Amino acid sequence: MEQRHLGRTGLRVSRIGLGTLTWGRDTDENDAADLLKVFWEAGGTLVDTADVYGDGESEYLLGRLVDSLVPRRDLVLATKAGSVPDPERRFDGSRGHLLDALDASLTRLGTDYVDLWQIHAFDPWTPLEETLGALDLAVSSGRARYAGVSNFCGWQLAKAATWQLAAPGTRTRLASTQMEYSLLQRGVEREVLPAALDLGVGLLPSSPLGRGVLTGKYRHSTPADSRGGSEHLAPFVAPYLDETANRIVEAVATAADGLAATPLQVALAWVRDRPGVSAPIVGARNAQQLSAALSVEALSLPREICQALDDVSAPVHRYPDQDWSTL
Repeated sequence: MEQRHLGRTGLRVSRIGLGTLTWGRDTDENDAADLLKVFWEAGGTLVDTADVYGDGESEYLLGRLVDSLVPRRDLVLATKAGSVPDPERRFDGSRGHLLDALDASLTRLGTDYVDLWQIHAFDPWTPLEETLGALDLAVSSGRARYAGVSNFCGWQLAKAATWQLAAPGTRTRLASTQMEYSLLQRGVEREVLPAALDLGVGLLPSSPLGRGVLTGKYRHSTPADSRGGSEHLAPFVAPYLDETANRIVEAVATAADGLAATPLQVALAWVRDRPGVSAPIVGARNAQQLSAALSVEALSLPREICQALDDVSAPVHRYPDQDWSTL
C-alpha cells in the first residue's frame, strides 16, 4: 500500500488507516485478529484507537494482538485522550487528565510509546496552552512520537497549530487533525481543511464512507447486521438516511456501475485523494469487509467522475467563504 507523510512531518503512514471504534464491544478478539492481519498483509500501518473506545477494551484488545500477531515496528499506533464519561463535562483537556490518560493507554496497549497521540476534542474549560503543553510533555518524555488533534473546528485548529509553531525548538508541531469527512459530510472544507493545508497538518478523515451509508447497503432497507441495525450505533447512522444523502448515494452507485467498481471503492477513493488528506480511517466488522475497502488501492477516479461527485455533494458555502465583493 502507498505510504504518505502525515502532514508536514517525517512520519509516514499507509494511505488507508484501520479504525477500532467497535473493538472489544461489537468486534471480538477473533474478528479483530483477522482484521489486523489482513490490514498488515496489505501493507497497512496506521491503526487508530482511543481510550474511550469500548471503555478501554479497544486498546486492551489491540495491545494483546500487537507483537503476538503483527510486529510492533510495522505499525503506526494512534490513540486519543480527552473524552470523559461525565454528562456535565464531555471533554477534559487538562494536563493532569491527559497525561494520566496517556499512561493508562500505554498500559492497555502494552507499549512504551504511541506513534501518534491525539487530543480527542477541544475543551473550552481548559486554557488551550495547557492542553498543548501536555502534547509537548508526552513527546519530550518519549511516550508519544507525534501529536495531533481531533474534532477541532477551523479557528481552534489554526490557533493550536500556530501556537505550536511559535517556538518550534521547544514545542511539538501538530502532525494531524482527525475529522469526519466524506461525500455526505464535507463541512471540513469550509475552514478546517484550508487551515490544515496552510499549516501543514495532515487530515485523517473518520467515517469516510458516510458511516457506512455510501456503500449502498441502506438503499432499500436497513440490514439487521449493520451499524444502522445496532442498538449502540443506529443513532450514529440515522442522520445520513435522508433524501439528500439518498441522492448522493445514487450518484455514487451510478459512478460505480460505469467504472465496474463498487460504491464503497468509489466513495473511499474520492476522499482518499482529496487535497490535504493523509489517510482515511476505515472501520470494518470483519475481514471480508476490510478486504473490500483495501481493494480501493488499485482505483483512481477519472477527473470527470470526481467533478460529478463534487457537484452532486457540494455543500452550500456563501459569505464569507466566497468573494463577498461579488455578492
